[in-house]
Amino acid sequence: MTDYSNEEQRILSYLRESAARGEQYFRAKNIADAIGLSSKQVGVRLPHLAEKSDDVDIEKWGRARSTTWKVTLS
Repeated sequence: MTDYSNEEQRILSYLRESAARGEQYFRAKNIADAIGLSSKQVGVRLPHLAEKSDDVDIEKWGRARSTTWKVTLS
């Protein structure tokens, strides 16, 4: 099993809970606001979590003013 930092665990937990409720699209700023991190802290970790996480699929979806991430449960 892959070891996750405290921040990564918080991000994944938020994404799992939100995806279970039917949400699919996220921005780092909204995740950061919900879990008490900066948007930069979240934005830097999302690409790494996309590669590391087995139970949550994280896909870079679109980029307008900020990157949107599509999240689904595996």
